[in-house]
Amino acid sequence: MPIVSPAPLASLSPALFAAATGRLHSLFQPDIDTAAPMLAAAIGGKRVLVIGGAGSIGSAVTVELADLKPAALHVIDQSENGLAELVRHLRSRPAGLEVADFQTLPLDYGAPVTEMFLRAQAPYDAIFNFAALKHVRSEKDVFSLLQMLDTNLCKQVRFMGWLRDLGYASRYFCVSTDKAANPVSLMGSSKRLMEHVLFSEQAVPGLQAVITSARFANVAFSDGSLLQSFLNRLAKRQPLAAPRHTKRYFVSFQEAAQICLLAALTAPGHSIVVPKLDPSKDLVDLQAVAERVLRHFGFEPAYYDDETAARHAVAAEMTQGRYPLLLTPLDTGGEKPYEEFVGLGEEAFEIGLQTLRAVPYLPPPPDSLGRLLEVVSSAVCGERSFVKSELVAAIKGVIPHLAHADSGHNLDQRM
Repeated sequence: MPIVSPAPLASLSPALFAAATGRLHSLFQPDIDTAAPMLAAAIGGKRVLVIGGAGSIGSAVTVELADLKPAALHVIDQSENGLAELVRHLRSRPAGLEVADFQTLPLDYGAPVTEMFLRAQAPYDAIFNFAALKHVRSEKDVFSLLQMLDTNLCKQVRFMGWLRDLGYASRYFCVSTDKAANPVSLMGSSKRLMEHVLFSEQAVPGLQAVITSARFANVAFSDGSLLQSFLNRLAKRQPLAAPRHTKRYFVSFQEAAQICLLAALTAPGHSIVVPKLDPSKDLVDLQAVAERVLRHFGFEPAYYDDETAARHAVAAEMTQGRYPLLLTPLDTGGEKPYEEFVGLGEEAFEIGLQTLRAVPYLPPPPDSLGRLLEVVSSAVCGERSFVKSELVAAIKGVIPHLAHADSGHNLDQRM
């Protein structure tokens, strides 16, 4: 029987991405084509820094940036292995790599060595930031939550402060998530808080950069995603698992990069770009995606609702041309039954693109963000201990409508 082997995202077929998105071609290509002269002028011959460039979205954007022929393209990420694979991909593809000053550095974007690096460089013309902890499972305990808040908030404040001190006044883009709109998870809340850090004078007063962000759908087969787990489980001959009655929006690797380029280089400052997706036709059922992935590799799904039975059934089902698919309830903490891009009180506006619009930034209650940052900083530094409920209360001071509920179940308890 056919079986899949682990493969870089760039090598996945359009048909496999279509199993998730329902599209063989990019939804955002018309806007990319229209904006091509603007994108070329913004990047061609310019100096560009990409933070978190070894991850799924960051590496996709880095590839697109390389093709726009910048004078310098510098990429930092804590993943040495990810950076190595990025270099191999760029230099091995048919287009090669035609950037005279291309550097990858295994740096933590909030560490003092990164400040030293920034001060040693000529000024950048555009900066893209994709560094984040972005899994709902990372909010399961106080220690993981603190690390997420430190990465998504405190390091962002530190990095933007360095940019301000260096007089940076060009474009700065930092990716957000659909989960920041009306958040129900602490991960989504951390990204909403990150939006406040980006745009609020409470966090980094005096930074003159043109700042934008973007919320968009799940990136199909991205690192650590449920869909990537389908490929990994198949490669290891382990059951697939998907929640029942759960719909999500998906974009391809290429589509995610295109959204980021358009948001970073064409959107007005202080705006958060969102895709024009139609819930009636673009929301995709996760069970249906799992079924299509199995059929792509030559299997029919065999449905299970018991983990033990599913784990022990792989070999027998494969001899019949089937593969175990475990279906679970959607009852883990912080999960929405649906996705949205526009939050409470926000009103989307047009930005001259066919496939994207934006929402304006709405500030938090006065002084609330500063108080939260003090609480998180003191907790991260170990100045005092915190229980999870105290951190949640501090977050609600900035996001009063946070509807977080801990169900008692988390994704680490699931296959």
